[in-house]
Amino acid sequence: MRKVLFVIAVLTACLCANAKNPKKVRKDVNTDFVTVVDGHFCRQGKPYYFVGTNFWYGAILGSEGQGGNRERLRQELDDLKAIGIDNLRILVGSDGERGITTKVEPTLQIAPGVYNDTILAGLDYLLMEMGKRQMVAVLYLNNSWEWSGGYGFYLEHAGAGKAPRPNEAGYWPYMQFVSKYAANETAHQLFYRYVRDIIGRTNRYTGVKYVDDPAIMSWQIGNEPRAFSDEAKEPFAKWLAEASALIHSIDGNHLVSIGSEGKWGCEGDMGLYETICSDPNVDYMNAHLWPYNWSWVRERTLRKDLPEACKNTKDYLDEHLVLSAKLQKPLVLEEFGFPRDGFSFSQESTTSVRDDFYRYVFGLVVDNATSGGQFAGCNFWGWGGRAVPTHNQWKVGDDYTGDPAQEQQGLNSVFITDRSTVEVIRQQCELIAKPIVVSAPRPD
Repeated sequence: MRKVLFVIAVLTACLCANAKNPKKVRKDVNTDFVTVVDGHFCRQGKPYYFVGTNFWYGAILGSEGQGGNRERLRQELDDLKAIGIDNLRILVGSDGERGITTKVEPTLQIAPGVYNDTILAGLDYLLMEMGKRQMVAVLYLNNSWEWSGGYGFYLEHAGAGKAPRPNEAGYWPYMQFVSKYAANETAHQLFYRYVRDIIGRTNRYTGVKYVDDPAIMSWQIGNEPRAFSDEAKEPFAKWLAEASALIHSIDGNHLVSIGSEGKWGCEGDMGLYETICSDPNVDYMNAHLWPYNWSWVRERTLRKDLPEACKNTKDYLDEHLVLSAKLQKPLVLEEFGFPRDGFSFSQESTTSVRDDFYRYVFGLVVDNATSGGQFAGCNFWGWGGRAVPTHNQWKVGDDYTGDPAQEQQGLNSVFITDRSTVEVIRQQCELIAKPIVVSAPRPD
């Protein structure tokens, strides 16, 4: 036996050609759709590893109503493509009443089944423009947090009462309220109606049905769906299984993922995370990671705390990669963020500590890709691009940044003027794009 180098693209293309699961591979090996074969992403007959970003406000920018700015949208997509980013994680739309300080607006779903058509047009336009640039979208349909409606919206319309606002009552009362969602069948049915309406759409600009559009990489059940209590774990897993089965029953071309933070979003229960990721209708695994929010770094000692944050990051991802190997499903770190130097919200502030953390995380993806591993990609949070924040707290008429309305504007955003961070991202995208080789045995 002797070692030789094989290009992993060739190996993966062969895997795609000989895939045993036709449900997940509907097209030929050169399809533009992202597929999963033997635990790896495949696109256009090649392995697909990526550095991407969160661009939650993309559909709003694509609209011609309040908040819309199609010129900026096209510029942002061109900027991202030039850097090397082709994978964007995007909010389909927010839910509920407008005029709430800490919630994204304008909202898409005004009441169950009642939609703001300008946002739907924005989503259509966004997908059209992404398709022109060979970019792909991960579209999330729900949210456990208040900033886009989600759990609280569906519970209110299911008759469970009005969700407390975390900025007024604190997060504990809010989490107690939304823990009811996991077992509320009426709320689930309202959500399923939304799922059918969105996935069943046809793009007004291209005439392509969403289910046939390769600009969509995957449908995601929600942003950070949680049980929020031990009692809700079982119905939570049941709901996710129902939702993923429903999505696949409507759309056989696209992948389905949960949007989970991983162990952190499963009440610290890795067993629950394994249960929800094991479902056959869940095609790949997700994790999120927030060093500041999780107290791995402190406001005044970002630089000093960075080594510990990097260690904790690797430990957290390694634990999830063990499960990824067991389940033979790719893992994507689809959310991770880090504050600007000095915990500043100003675009003029430096980002040296963030740059080093980004470099470390991207390096984990590149190293894993080089060895043909299952850590398939990451999406940093989030792209602020050409935005110029006006207020610390977002107000109607302000530019959208990577920080949603409930967060300090600019703190976790990457702006096009953050030259050092953009260069770190560009360098890692170039490494990911290079031919990847692995050692493989071959008989003498």
